[in-house]
Amino acid sequence: MIRTPICDLLDIEHPIALGGMGSATSPALVAAVSRAGGLGALGCHYLTPDQIQERAAAIRQETEKPFGLNFLTFDTREDSFAAALELRPSVMQFAWARPDQDLKPYFDRSHDAGCKVTYMAGAVPEALRAAKAGADIIIAQGTEGGGHVGWMASMPLIPMIVDAVAPIPVLAAGGFADGRGLVAALALGAEGILLGTRFLATVESPLHANFKQAIVDSDGHDTQLSEIPDIAAGLVWPGAMTRSRRNRFVERWAGREWALRQGRAEAIARLRAARESGDVDEGPLSMGQDAGLVHDIPRAADIVARIAQEAEEILARKLPRLLTPTA
Repeated sequence: MIRTPICDLLDIEHPIALGGMGSATSPALVAAVSRAGGLGALGCHYLTPDQIQERAAAIRQETEKPFGLNFLTFDTREDSFAAALELRPSVMQFAWARPDQDLKPYFDRSHDAGCKVTYMAGAVPEALRAAKAGADIIIAQGTEGGGHVGWMASMPLIPMIVDAVAPIPVLAAGGFADGRGLVAALALGAEGILLGTRFLATVESPLHANFKQAIVDSDGHDTQLSEIPDIAAGLVWPGAMTRSRRNRFVERWAGREWALRQGRAEAIARLRAARESGDVDEGPLSMGQDAGLVHDIPRAADIVARIAQEAEEILARKLPRLLTPTA
């Protein structure tokens, strides 16, 4: 079994974590990942205090294992954040703070509630900012990932952040989907991986079946970075672009963002209807380039076990064969 400092810090069996993907997470998915020995995370973006309490209770009905509650720092509601702290989850997770936002009060309050703190960063300065504020774990997110991302790829970003924040442990995110990715992340200096897209295509994922199948059908070349989904939703994320599946909706508005802003109310209504009906051509689907590595829709527990087993096989058998005895 692969065991890293992340496992000891978070009291988990495998250095594998679920991304806190807002409405793309659910109590069933969070509990399944945690129950399998990874770290599940519930996206609390825009949830009311009652919704957070209800969903956390549903997770705890299914597992006693650790899980995290994830917040978008730039748009965190105080009442929802306070309600989450009252639940005393194992981990409080943060990402996407405004440049002028002080992280330390959020981290201090989380520590006072007995929680570990993670912060997702897509650049070294942001990672250093979180480290200085007291984060226990930094999540280094490369631009290959789905949803909101920065500009630097995982390969250079991860070791840069590892070096910058040492000895704080780092989880690698952005483009990871299997055991090979876990081994690569370990080789880059990270202590584990955080996955989003891979867990979207699982039995427990709350996505419509058509969107899950779209991930399976992807060759990894059908995503693009744009502001179009955020313009339609009327949201401004600090310093982020959205990586999503390229479809008719994105192509219709590419280069015509000004027109989308004018017709935003109608556009967001159509988006919501498409999401509910499973219309993959008109509905938004945040997914990473690693969708090209996703070929099935198993249970989340199978994903955790599969990644751990494949990584162990590589480390124990394949890589040692590359070493030759020295004279």
